[in-house]
Amino acid sequence: MKLNGNFQNLEQSYLFVTIAKKVAAYTQEHPENKIIKMGIGDVTMPLAPAVIQAMHDATEEQAHKETFHGYSPDSDGYPFLREAIANYYKNFGVDMDPSEVFVGDGAKSDVGNIVDLFDVDNTVLVPDPVYPVYVDTNIISGRKIQYMDANEQNGFLPLPDPSVQADIIYLCSPNNPTGATYNKEQLQAWVDYALEQKAVILFDAAYEAFITEPGLPHSIFEIPGAEKCAIEFCSFSKTAGFTGMRCGYTTIRKELVMDGVQVSKLWQRRQGCKFNGTSYITQRAAAAVFTAEGQKQIRETIAYYQNNAKVMMDAFTKMGVWFTGGTNSPYIWLKCPDGMGSWEYFDYLLHNAEIVGTPGEGFGKNGEGYFRLTAFGDAQKTVEAMERIQKLKK
Repeated sequence: MKLNGNFQNLEQSYLFVTIAKKVAAYTQEHPENKIIKMGIGDVTMPLAPAVIQAMHDATEEQAHKETFHGYSPDSDGYPFLREAIANYYKNFGVDMDPSEVFVGDGAKSDVGNIVDLFDVDNTVLVPDPVYPVYVDTNIISGRKIQYMDANEQNGFLPLPDPSVQADIIYLCSPNNPTGATYNKEQLQAWVDYALEQKAVILFDAAYEAFITEPGLPHSIFEIPGAEKCAIEFCSFSKTAGFTGMRCGYTTIRKELVMDGVQVSKLWQRRQGCKFNGTSYITQRAAAAVFTAEGQKQIRETIAYYQNNAKVMMDAFTKMGVWFTGGTNSPYIWLKCPDGMGSWEYFDYLLHNAEIVGTPGEGFGKNGEGYFRLTAFGDAQKTVEAMERIQKLKK
């Protein structure tokens, strides 16, 4: 028996584990601290009333033999939720068939598991800085990984290099960690590149609900040709506060065919083998998100976070600090002041302002010298945090 040796190629500690250890050590030394956490992108506002009501109703169904639900009819999701998601895509001008929607337990799981469909000899192209899951799942599988430079000069939105060969391409827009968002022309360049390369784009749209600027694409399927080369991942975590509930969905169009095989059928077979489906109660809650009342309520919560982002943007603009994100994203990606390194600035903020953020270096070498703050916190604490940071500049 042999273990998968590729695990030894992973970083020894996951980024947020390292942060947690540093915060725990500081807390032990300073038990009377007033730490404001703006690091992990976890939501803080409660679930929408429409979602809670749907959960209550579904729980009551589970209490009666006549309406009890056990295993889902299949692992792809209940028809009522798949149809609601397909209808949601119409808001973006995308005509989606419910059979092209696959309900899962969150975008992170699906992004990590989708690589089961691809040969280990495929070359993977990821941006740097990057959400760690894109890299780690392919390291575990033993694939070759190439990096494209996302930097201040290109607004942290790299475009394809025709001289680079790739089979699997990861894109995230609005981006985690940088908050930068591709426009339609930029995504069209990626779709054209993928079609030419006969590659697949794995498109993470977990933050699409935070897009405020008109004309920016919420889905890669708004781009002509994407149905033949892209798979899209979405989540209820940030859109509707499901970080503790776990629910997301992956869309694979029927037109996506590789080696004569319809990729959606492979994913369906993979899920049927390794996944028993998201719980009935959770799926009822998710369906409530797409009702008129549910949409109104979640938009109010998103607006709360967007106002936090504005508070942060206004403060950094006033301080003359370079940043991206915020406008179409719950993340602010800022340049560390005074030439500090990412972890140096992390320690500086923790010890001098009792604020916890995320060092950009943890997302890749191009993140060195940058820092991520999240707008998912309490509004009053967000204002206080920015006041503390502004005082440090004086």
